[in-house]
Amino acid sequence: MPTTGTSSTTVLLLILLLTTNVSPLISAPIPGLDSILTRQSHRDPTSTNDPFPSLPSSIKKSLASSSPGSLPIHSSISDLLSLSVPIPLHIRLVGPSFSSSSSSLLTSFLQSSLTSSNFHLISSSLSSHSLSIRHSLHLDISLSSSSLSSSLSAAVSSALSSTTSSLRSPLLSIPYSTIDPIISRDFDSEKTDNSVYIYILDLRHTSMQRYAYSYTHSDSSAGYTNCVGTLWTGKKRYLWIDLGAGPVDYGPALSGDGVIPKGEFHPLAALHGRPKSERALLSELASLIYSAYQVLVVPPLRTPVHFETTLTVQFIHIHASESKDLSGLDWNEIEKTFLNEANDGELLFGNQSLEFKRYSVRYEACSICSFAVSRSINSYTSRFLFDNYTLIVSEYLDSKRLHQILSDSAEEFRRAARLPEEEFSSRLLPVYVFDLDYSTMLLLDRYHQSVAFKDMVVAVRTKTAQTVSDYSCNGRQVFTRTRELERPLVGSILQSMWGVSPTHLLWSPTHNSTLVDYTWSVGQTPFGPFSEISSLSFVQKDAARRNFLLTSLNYSITSAIDVLESVDAHGGDRNLLKQKQHVEFIQRWHLFRYKLDKAVSALSHFDFEMAFYFLRSSDHDLYAIHELVYTASQEIEASLVCFKDPPFPWASVSFSAVGFLALSYVYAKRDKLFGNKRKQF
Repeated sequence: MPTTGTSSTTVLLLILLLTTNVSPLISAPIPGLDSILTRQSHRDPTSTNDPFPSLPSSIKKSLASSSPGSLPIHSSISDLLSLSVPIPLHIRLVGPSFSSSSSSLLTSFLQSSLTSSNFHLISSSLSSHSLSIRHSLHLDISLSSSSLSSSLSAAVSSALSSTTSSLRSPLLSIPYSTIDPIISRDFDSEKTDNSVYIYILDLRHTSMQRYAYSYTHSDSSAGYTNCVGTLWTGKKRYLWIDLGAGPVDYGPALSGDGVIPKGEFHPLAALHGRPKSERALLSELASLIYSAYQVLVVPPLRTPVHFETTLTVQFIHIHASESKDLSGLDWNEIEKTFLNEANDGELLFGNQSLEFKRYSVRYEACSICSFAVSRSINSYTSRFLFDNYTLIVSEYLDSKRLHQILSDSAEEFRRAARLPEEEFSSRLLPVYVFDLDYSTMLLLDRYHQSVAFKDMVVAVRTKTAQTVSDYSCNGRQVFTRTRELERPLVGSILQSMWGVSPTHLLWSPTHNSTLVDYTWSVGQTPFGPFSEISSLSFVQKDAARRNFLLTSLNYSITSAIDVLESVDAHGGDRNLLKQKQHVEFIQRWHLFRYKLDKAVSALSHFDFEMAFYFLRSSDHDLYAIHELVYTASQEIEASLVCFKDPPFPWASVSFSAVGFLALSYVYAKRDKLFGNKRKQF
């Protein structure tokens, strides 16, 4: 019988609380510690002050008595490396085709294939792309109410009946807003914002009309391709996938990775093609859910990002003409995308601020600008079949070369553009937009309008309005509007400033490389060539803040392991630290571990503000531990201990002397002793 899943949600949350709130090194909860730190988090959200000196003596005594002996170094390191963030994921099966056994069968498929794994980093200067912190999936799968299925079926049927067919596509295009408000209301009725919900729709319409969802108000034309899809990621933490829509196909047109094939060979088209058994269908859904979990719920970090109080984005418009043409380059629209989310508390922490500054530079008056462009231009040849095969030479900008020149000449560029010096505490991200007076197409690395680096964003456009890209969508070539830079710049700023990875990139430890998959690159995403929406979904907003926390948590774990290994190298904490130092070391260590566990628990509930407080607060304890160990290691003095000489070995010397004399006597009397025997022969 269909259920709403409220009771299962409550049970799942209780399990998460029990498994994440208690430190494995502290056998019993310390009364009063949690309430004190909670009050402190309200008074000092960024943990500017160290709360340890203000703790009552009773709590400090409890911290010291948690492990009265020496700290077990190796088990402590193992505990740090085993820290895992439980991720609650709720799956709602919507539609009459799902049976009462579908939930348990789908759960068994997912649990047999899912294991706890590390968070990953795509761009890493080290050999390892894995962070020290792990994540594990906590599933809750249930059937939705029949009223939700009926409402969705009625909405889709009504939209199909009022939509005229298109000569350019076999799919009827209906707006995603046809069903999204209904699902959003159902998500709100769950009264939880600390979990991710995935709605799997199987409405099975009696109509033979095939349909898909459009995400803009424009229709496809000879010079424009409206890429439709079968899914949507909301601003709130929910995602819906309509299995009855489609089938759709999008990806590289001729060759490349990440294509979504047309037909039944992709889980999105599981209901199309030949009929499947329930087990076969649910196995396809399991792979689809697992992909969504990896890409959307726990995406990899593009780059590590560290916390700064002030985030500053510098828009530097390098234009060639006297009158600046800002069509397709609306700075206000780009700022609005980020500031609206920041004002809603979605991108920033505590007193963190985000500001945008604009500068304009004449291309002719900037010698370093023209030098950078001229040195970065490369060419490539393409073969086209007209009356016969013809080679055409085209140009592009090498983004890495351009980045190198701008980095090496940053001070010279600042003087030429008259840019002010920024404060040291601010994290500065320059966004260089080259608005060139070229009549030919000029893209970055042949395909990109904008490229994100760790320390800057580089974008380019020329007078050419659009070009045919190397991607196709539903059998039609995708056109790139090269004069419109707002959406590419939003995606690049997300990558550089917050380390948000694009929705088509995923790090695979099995392949030891980055995989490309465009399954989730339609709808509400600022990444990829198949969407035209610049607004952010929960995927980008959660990743932006989570990446700061994961970077900080990874640093805390590795730094704590370093100090523990240093203690172990000095013979253990008992041998290294004096009595008073050892007491504070134990207190600080257990408080540090307690705060890490609280941060992990807050991360699992998507309470990023509380996780941020505990991580910042744990930095005080980690610094104090390092200081204690460093001070104690400096006080170690070398000493020489003299032992008494051992007694003279008279017995062994006497025995050796007697043996030597006996052998000498036998040797001297050898003729007399053995002479009678020689005479016999």
